Amino acid sequence: MIVGVPKEIKNNEYRVGMVPAGVRTLQKAGHTVLIEKSAGEGSGITDPEYVGAGAEIVETADEVYARADMIVKVKEPLAEEFRRIRPGQIIFTYFHFASSLELTEGMLATKATCIAYETIATADGKLPLLTPMSEVAGRMSIQEGAKYLEKPMKGRGILLSGVPGVAPAEVVILGGGVVGSNAAKVAAGLGAQVTILDVSLDRLRYLDDIMPPNVVTLMSNEYNIRARLKSADLVVGAVLVVGARAPKLVTRDMLSLMKPGSVIVDVAIDQGGCVETARPTTHADPIYIVDHVVHYCVANMPGAVGRTSTYALTNVTLPYALKIANLGFPKCAMEDPALALGVNMVDGAITCRPVAEAFNKPGYVPVEKFF
Repeated sequence: MIVGVPKEIKNNEYRVGMVPAGVRTLQKAGHTVLIEKSAGEGSGITDPEYVGAGAEIVETADEVYARADMIVKVKEPLAEEFRRIRPGQIIFTYFHFASSLELTEGMLATKATCIAYETIATADGKLPLLTPMSEVAGRMSIQEGAKYLEKPMKGRGILLSGVPGVAPAEVVILGGGVVGSNAAKVAAGLGAQVTILDVSLDRLRYLDDIMPPNVVTLMSNEYNIRARLKSADLVVGAVLVVGARAPKLVTRDMLSLMKPGSVIVDVAIDQGGCVETARPTTHADPIYIVDHVVHYCVANMPGAVGRTSTYALTNVTLPYALKIANLGFPKCAMEDPALALGVNMVDGAITCRPVAEAFNKPGYVPVEKFF
């Protein structure tokens, strides 16, 4: 198979879909790997490093897409990339279709086979290709939240840790999964007072066991969310419903409960956001203010730490990319139920039910129909 890795073009996206070790692995398995010129620069990977691993460097994205049987990316294709995609071509990347009708309709029109990192799920319910970026985003949410709490950044002028004689910040985390637990670790390590809200008592019991004393757990419901927002300096949206739009846990009217200059970091923005007033922003223009509350809603947070994120991501994507390259579609999906769950579209049909339901799209087709 010919595997193509284009340069990412989303705003301030510094990750790349493959590292030299991945190139070597695919090349030894008999596959050809095309890397767009300078694709790895944002992650500190040079073209000669790729060539040394066995890749072919090509000048343009057009050539990558024209020649490759499978495209391995990090972020969803943008509108300008749709025209490059061919029917039957495999696109292996993060898609988060439920957050964008334009993306959903654009990729349906290409009739490509879309395999989404974020919906590949193992039998125990884990999301192996989403987990490392959730870890990065969770930790970054506190780093970014702390920055935007500073007065010059439009925040309240709060130091997250406090100092002797001055209370630390109150951090409220909506969701106790991978994003939420990583956010809590960092916030607690800095000395903040942290509350994690989740709908699963089993998850809350687990978090209560492993977290330090300055982290408390609370059942997530509207009453408790409203109560915690009143004291919050920083709110982290860390909710995930696999493949579907995130539920709106913080509504517009709830912002009036929050202190002026408090900060919301909605990590769930990739799936539409769990805050009603959230809309996607970029690293170039990351915040806006609604009702005196700072909103940080960057949809590709881990892209800012490209080297860390690229290596963390490709550690988990490579085995699946190799399996797809070795077996092709649909055989790889037939043999691996986890990978089958990642198939969101085939030949102009939606094969992921939550995506179809997000936009009331008719014509959902189970992926098994293509086996």
